[in-house]
Amino acid sequence: MQFNDYRALGFTTLQNGLIAYYPQLQISDAELLLIIQLEAFGQRGELFPSNEKIAANTNLTVTDVGNLIQHLIDQNYLNIEQTTDSQDKIGNQYSLNKLYEALDHYIDQNILIKNKQNKTTRVTDNLENNPINYLSRKVEIEFGRYLSPIEREEISQWLSVDHYSPDIIELALREAVLSQAYSLKYIDRVLLNWQRHNLKTTAEVERFLKRNR
Repeated sequence: MQFNDYRALGFTTLQNGLIAYYPQLQISDAELLLIIQLEAFGQRGELFPSNEKIAANTNLTVTDVGNLIQHLIDQNYLNIEQTTDSQDKIGNQYSLNKLYEALDHYIDQNILIKNKQNKTTRVTDNLENNPINYLSRKVEIEFGRYLSPIEREEISQWLSVDHYSPDIIELALREAVLSQAYSLKYIDRVLLNWQRHNLKTTAEVERFLKRNR
């Protein structure tokens, strides 16, 4: 296929902020994929695609799609709104407005640097500083292979659920490489061990490692 052939399929616009910060909103990789599909359908004018249609465009099952939709609704990121057409027929449509409101709030509170007049002066972060992308690249380089979506999700969980800092995860990665244990399970065991010893900073971890070498 030539580029013009792909153009005929159309393009989907997605906020770079969502790509960069979806983990901070507690959105999983699978949920992001679903959001992309909803945007793709919506931007083509199909505002309430069936679960079967969405599943057909992904590696997800119809059941997976239903569960992901329900979870996004439970998180108040996705709404189903009632619509009425020109002939007074009632229908439904998906709305991601709440998701983008939450994203705007996160960026406003955590990314934008403001002056005393509450005016934005600069951005404190950018797409390259997304910790999941950064850590995933580090792991891939050290392991010499690409990570699976499930492995990326595990790294996301370390940050968003377990609240390990990126620096601590990097130290655990270093320990795995030194031990020639190229698996996330080993890194997870290292992190859990440090957690049990109440080690919260890189300095505390370094001192612990020196004592136990």
